[in-house]
Amino acid sequence: MKAISALLALTLTAFAETTTLPAGLPAESKPEALKEAGFTSLFNGENLDGWRKTGGNAEYEVKNGAVRGFGENIKGNTFLRTEDEFGDFIFTFQFKFLDKSGNSGCMFRAFQKGGKPDGRVAGYQCEHDNWKEKQRSWTAGIFDEARRGWLYPHKDADQAKKDQFTGQGSRLFNWDGWNTIVIKCEGNHLQTWLNGELRADFTDTSDEHTDLKGFIALQVHGGKSGDILWRNLYLKEL
Repeated sequence: MKAISALLALTLTAFAETTTLPAGLPAESKPEALKEAGFTSLFNGENLDGWRKTGGNAEYEVKNGAVRGFGENIKGNTFLRTEDEFGDFIFTFQFKFLDKSGNSGCMFRAFQKGGKPDGRVAGYQCEHDNWKEKQRSWTAGIFDEARRGWLYPHKDADQAKKDQFTGQGSRLFNWDGWNTIVIKCEGNHLQTWLNGELRADFTDTSDEHTDLKGFIALQVHGGKSGDILWRNLYLKEL
C-alpha cells in the first residue's frame, strides 16, 4: 500500500509540474485578464505599428484583429519583428494554421546578424510545427534559428525522447483551431507551454550563444506556401 501511495504521489507531482503555468499568468488567455495581471499588448489589432518585416518575400497584414503571415513560392524565411527588445519576460499568444503545409514559428530574444536592419534573423525560436507527413509534432519546441539548430528536444537526443515529445505534441495540438503558447525567459532559463502544458524546459549554458535580450518576431518559413494567424500577443517584463 505504501508503495502504491508513493507512486501515486510521484505521478501527481509530475502531472502538476507539466500543467502549472508561470506565476502571474491568468489561466485563460483573455485580453482583460491579461491586462489586469500587468501584461501589455504588443499588437493593437488594427495595424502593424511597432513591427517591421525583414527577410524573404512573404507578406504580413491585419485580418479580423489578428496578424496574418502568408505567401506562395516563398523565397527565404520571412519575419515580422518588433522594434522593441525584451530581456526577462512572460509572453503569451495564440496562433493557428490556415495553410496546413507551411511551417512557422515565433522568435524571441532574437537578433539580426551583423546588427544590420537587413541582417539575417537568428536566435531562439518557439516552433510552430506543421506536422510534416505527421511524423513529428514539435510545436513549442525550442530551435536556434540560423545557428545551432534544435535545442529542445536537442538534436542529439535519443529517439525515445523525440518520440515522447511528438506524442505529447500530438495530444495537445489543436490542428483546426487556435493554440495558446506561453514563453518564459528568466536569465538563461527558457520555458514554453502549449495549451496549458509545459513543453520545453531548457537552460542555455553556452557562453557564446546565450542571448539575454532581443526582439520578438513572427515567422513564415520559406517554401511552396504558408498562411498563419497570430492574435492576443501579450507580454509582461519580469
